[in-house]
Amino acid sequence: MSRRSGRTQSQARARAFALDPRLAIGVVLVVASVAGVVAIVAAADDSTEVYAAASSLTPGDRVMSSDLVIRSVKLNEATSHYIARGELPAEGFIATRPIEAGELVPTSSLGSHDGLSLTSVVVSPQGGLATSVTTGAAVDVWASAEAEEGGYGAPGVIIAGAVVVRLVEDDSLVSSAQGSAIELLVPRSRVARLLEAMANGDVLSVIPANLPAEG
Repeated sequence: MSRRSGRTQSQARARAFALDPRLAIGVVLVVASVAGVVAIVAAADDSTEVYAAASSLTPGDRVMSSDLVIRSVKLNEATSHYIARGELPAEGFIATRPIEAGELVPTSSLGSHDGLSLTSVVVSPQGGLATSVTTGAAVDVWASAEAEEGGYGAPGVIIAGAVVVRLVEDDSLVSSAQGSAIELLVPRSRVARLLEAMANGDVLSVIPANLPAEG
């Protein structure tokens, strides 16, 4: 067999292979199978992209998108309780509660820059603190003024629903010899009343605003 006839046969086989409809059908079936699997997986994946704290945030912090990371999680019916990707205000928000690093950002933690009306104050209550008074807890501040005839008058709530920012260490300069110092997030409108009570030497008590759930 001549070299020319050999080349002719090889070219004929190559054309037959390239034009084989079975190969084309096989390729189409493989592509369709892959596409079907991808579609099924995409349909079954009900994950939602939401924001999480890149580092620990405390009440009063101004939070921007750079302070957050995106997490893809399955929330089911709880989706509305967290900030989904694209729902973060362009100007950021004010944290109204502690958010640990990696924790999903709940919608209840968003405060407005325009409506920022809280500030932190260190208080030294007498009589110690309940074990439930921890970071993030809601507390009421009670004050009892000294009476003219001696002793102290009936206590009353001067700040309701303050938020605990942190417990101040005992070796801090702002600690009290009579009790633990505590940093609270309080409404600015009540700061003057709190400072007045502190300046007058009123007996201050910090009481949990609600009891923690057992579990």
